[in-house]
Amino acid sequence: MTSDAQTGLVPPPDFVERVRAFGVEFEPGDVERLGRFLGMLLEANKVTNLTAITDPEQAWTKHILDALTLVPVLATLMTDESTKRRIDGDAPIKPGSTPPPPPPPALLSVIDIGSGGGVPAIPLAIVMPDVRFTMVEATGKKAEFLDRTISELGLMNARVILERAEQVGQDHREHREKYDAAIARALGHLAIVVELCGPLVRPHGVVVAVKGAKAAVEVEESAKAMGLIGLRYVETVATPTGQLVLMEKTTRTPRTYPRRDGEPSRVPLGVVRK
Repeated sequence: MTSDAQTGLVPPPDFVERVRAFGVEFEPGDVERLGRFLGMLLEANKVTNLTAITDPEQAWTKHILDALTLVPVLATLMTDESTKRRIDGDAPIKPGSTPPPPPPPALLSVIDIGSGGGVPAIPLAIVMPDVRFTMVEATGKKAEFLDRTISELGLMNARVILERAEQVGQDHREHREKYDAAIARALGHLAIVVELCGPLVRPHGVVVAVKGAKAAVEVEESAKAMGLIGLRYVETVATPTGQLVLMEKTTRTPRTYPRRDGEPSRVPLGVVRK
């Protein structure tokens, strides 16, 4: 496999078939852009701690394949006409000029909390160009990498916010209860995901947590947190790389959540530390 960040990494021979097996088909150029992202990630990881996975073949599975397991879930949400949105930012029209075409529809607005090296949001943004992705990252060097990657890959449907998730969740003007879905991977216990992601999705929106073998235990331990934040556990979906825990927003989140910076991680809601 080549590791040149400009040309990208070539996927394992069975990669496309493995992705197709759970219902995802690539458009022309998708695989090449995914490989370029992966090359950029592993190259940047030499100077900035972005991932513990440095073997290219493992990275295709544990980063790219794992990210793409969210596509069927998000695609299901896109079939609901009530979730359709349009990207903001119409340009002013000069007198006598032809009005510009309307902006492309954003069928879903998704926020990714704790984006780190860009997984799962960047692979998803590559293969789902009609979905608008917002990445929240509190570490400056990681946010800089994400900004640079978005620019070099030409992703018009992705943006980065350099901020703590607790602060974003209390931003009632721009972010609180403004998103159709919130996603999180490697953010910690499910109760932490609930408190940091739940306030950001609108009523009837969805929180999707990428979890591993302990998903069922964490769902049980997070029952109180879900009740406090206004989420309802829907189901756990098994994937080729792990499990996706799906929760629906049933009521608006009380203003006291999320709590102060660091508190959701230090003392997860309703979880008794052993």
